[in-house]
Amino acid sequence: MYPDPLLVAGALVVDDDGRIFFQRRSPQRKLFPNSWDIVGGHLEPGETVDDALRREVLEETGWRVSAVLALVGDYAYTGDDGRDRHETDFLVRVDGDLARPRLEEGKHTEFRWLGPDDLAVLDETRAVDDGMIRRIAEDGFAVLHTLGM
Repeated sequence: MYPDPLLVAGALVVDDDGRIFFQRRSPQRKLFPNSWDIVGGHLEPGETVDDALRREVLEETGWRVSAVLALVGDYAYTGDDGRDRHETDFLVRVDGDLARPRLEEGKHTEFRWLGPDDLAVLDETRAVDDGMIRRIAEDGFAVLHTLGM
């Protein structure tokens, strides 16, 4: 049984150029179809936020979390499935080929590395996510800036 609200862990994966990784959800997804997203997902029963963060990064990209750099923020929202969610997002570094993520088949269709001046692309899906991913991205870059990156 999952808690209410659902607990979600999110990873803003950072590269050496200070860009953040985003992937597009497939059009078949029930929640936020065809929208840009960060890596992440809900906690399985008995799982910690850190465990879920590491599992989701591996499942969705094939990369392994090498370092959790900082907390980005906590976000509460109701999905278009009617479920309330509490999401905790972190800036992370990963090990693996950053040019070739292994996107989870059927769940994601493309990816992009965005810098702070590239975020307008996230507005493409504002109608689906009410601008939430753009806000999370802006928060992520603000935290990156405080870390001197």
